[in-house]
Amino acid sequence: MTKSYPLTGLRVLDLSRVLAGPYCGMVLADLGAEVVKIEIPGTGDDSRSFGPFVGAESAYFMSLNRNKKSMTLNFKNDDAKDIFRDLVKQADVLVENYRPGTMEKLNLGYDALSQINPKLVYAGISGFGNTGPYRLKAAYDVVVQGMGGIMSITGFPDGLPTRVGASIGDITAALFGVIGILAALNKRHETGRGQMVDVSMLDCQVAILENAIARYEVTGQVPGRIGNRHPSISPFSAVPAADGHMIVAIGNDNLWQQFCKLVDRTDLREDTRYLTNKSRTDNWASLEPELIKIFNHKTIIEWIDTLEAAGIPCGPINTVDKVLMDPQIIARNMIEESVHPIAGKIRMAGSPIKMSDAPESVMRYPAPLLGQHNDELLAQLLNLSDAEIRLLREKGAL
Repeated sequence: MTKSYPLTGLRVLDLSRVLAGPYCGMVLADLGAEVVKIEIPGTGDDSRSFGPFVGAESAYFMSLNRNKKSMTLNFKNDDAKDIFRDLVKQADVLVENYRPGTMEKLNLGYDALSQINPKLVYAGISGFGNTGPYRLKAAYDVVVQGMGGIMSITGFPDGLPTRVGASIGDITAALFGVIGILAALNKRHETGRGQMVDVSMLDCQVAILENAIARYEVTGQVPGRIGNRHPSISPFSAVPAADGHMIVAIGNDNLWQQFCKLVDRTDLREDTRYLTNKSRTDNWASLEPELIKIFNHKTIIEWIDTLEAAGIPCGPINTVDKVLMDPQIIARNMIEESVHPIAGKIRMAGSPIKMSDAPESVMRYPAPLLGQHNDELLAQLLNLSDAEIRLLREKGAL
């Protein structure tokens, strides 16, 4: 059977810029949707000016906008708005990440567009969502990481609240946006109607607080920063081997018993302070120095070989260059190569979604040049002639 992308045939209008919206659109594009990225003439997506650069082209932009087509529309121009409305009539999904109310001021909000196309799934990704006292506040990734609590539990006890290294404020909103879009499309099969998907970056940060909220509700104690260990599983942390730090994850009492036997520490296995996961966690202050003594006598590779042979989960703490060379990452096709018409070859992360009936590679074409597909899309989707397209350009619509 010929493999095909699961969202083939789905048309998405992507009005978003920078990270949350473009990442959402990219996931949909990777899954086969036709994603038309609509940008401001002349400048385009803000991230086209973000480094690092390959020549004049932004590697940042290229890593978030593969498999999309670019069209420029000037929404200050009435002809451009008319073109956009005509595109909406043929679209399944719209993604935007403007501040709430921006699209409404243009008379292009969900209420107006759903009158044009009742089947439209409209996804708005914003800092704080369409309701609540913060709805009109500006937000960036670091703002919602701070407000959402995750910075307060990231870092070491004697250090400052720490931003997570990846932009999870944006990326979690993008992923929840994709989930909401796919759920709305599924509902559309039943009702024949689209709906508004309202995703708040701050909401998403609260949603991923995992056990922090549960711990606070049960204990009444405000969770704080505890470094590289788990708050309720021990040992489940970074430990110092002879040549650097590594991860060991002893997730239950049986593994703990095996570990103690492996390292010939009967005393630890029989010590009442360490018999159970809870007691090991409660007595981490005394257990950690013992683990340091154990682990600093072998290299990371030696420990990984020893621990894995005994079925104890562990791993290195890889730098990014080592991630790109990891045989498992390569085997899973998680690093793909894009050939950009100006920047040339550039590697980027692939898709972690592997499906039995879909192609292994998601890379169909590189991130587009600004307005690269104006003529193609206007001719194919709206049946405009070369003369009509030229007139729109002269009138400042494109």
